[in-house]
Amino acid sequence: MKTYVIMLAGGRGERMKSSLNKVLMPVCGRPAIIRSLDAFIPFADETVIVARPDDQPAIRDEIGKSGLAFPFRFAEGGITRQASVLNGLRSIAPDPVDIVLIHDAARCLVKPDLIERVMLSVKETGSGVPGIPATSTYKICDGNSFVLSTPDRSKLFEVQTPQGFTAGVIIPASVKAAEEGIDCTDDAGVLEHCGIPVRIVRGDPDNIKLTEPGDLSRARSILEGDVSAMRVGMGYDVHRLVPGRKLILCGVEIPFELGLLGHSDADVALHALMDAMLGACALGDIGKHFPDTDERFRGISSVLLLRETARILQEHGFRVYNADITIAAQQPKLLPFIARMAENVSSALDLPAGRISIKATTTEKLGFEGRMEGISSYAVCSVVGQKPDGTVF
Repeated sequence: MKTYVIMLAGGRGERMKSSLNKVLMPVCGRPAIIRSLDAFIPFADETVIVARPDDQPAIRDEIGKSGLAFPFRFAEGGITRQASVLNGLRSIAPDPVDIVLIHDAARCLVKPDLIERVMLSVKETGSGVPGIPATSTYKICDGNSFVLSTPDRSKLFEVQTPQGFTAGVIIPASVKAAEEGIDCTDDAGVLEHCGIPVRIVRGDPDNIKLTEPGDLSRARSILEGDVSAMRVGMGYDVHRLVPGRKLILCGVEIPFELGLLGHSDADVALHALMDAMLGACALGDIGKHFPDTDERFRGISSVLLLRETARILQEHGFRVYNADITIAAQQPKLLPFIARMAENVSSALDLPAGRISIKATTTEKLGFEGRMEGISSYAVCSVVGQKPDGTVF
């Protein structure tokens, strides 16, 4: 069984009041479509990006800059959403039992657990559409805005994407609807037209769609967490300089005759940052989570440990908002490597470059750093977060 992803990226920026395709607009430093594609990479065997020909070079360029590696191809967007979906479906050749996930690239906050719920439902029933139960009262009105009826909201759901189906269900249904001139606003509607049952799975309130300018602010707020729940942590670390070791700082190997001694790669700057992150959340320190008695961590890259630390924070409802690192070293000169260090930290924490600060200083030949016996590092970071019920810590 294979999984195909049809990524719809043919929208315009009219309601967003932008000349740029909204899926190319940055959300916390990453284009919306890159965030959407990144979420599906672990699940997709093949990905089809449906976009206007004029937008395809820009999308390809953003994928190249992102560093994401996955097989994809383009299909041309249609006049309507349904036409775009059909173009994407016609570009694949799946078996009837294969899974097809159709996603609006503008829903760039989609999470892996939602994708998994949809796929499980497809395997069990042939379809899976995420939905949020209605909490407001809705009215059905005539063309003059007079109320005709009030539907039972206990039966109403606001549907989202990805919408998943077996290929043997969605492809013939989409072709039939097109032949009959039926235009639906979502993929489940195509199946409904053909009398095929569609199953709703639990959606995600954070899985919003970028449609109007205010949605960008809302998406940023979701990604950044609740600023009113901000915490601050400080970290400090030191490692001895010795011959025969590599000197690695913030994931960058620095050419030098001495390196830092440690169980891992002894990246003193990232160790200080990880301690600051864990300290801000009262989650201990790196010795607790990555003890030097554990052979799994011998020689390991501290960039990997930084990513794992970010995951630990996420499990507890926190996310790093910004970080400031100071490295104290008499030699070597670190200025030429600062930009690459910041890129590594920005990528590992999925943060805009503007929220990462890395500085290097000497100690005017004072102390162990000045005597070139070791290198120390200080780090300060802020984290934000909230509990699952929305209340702040």
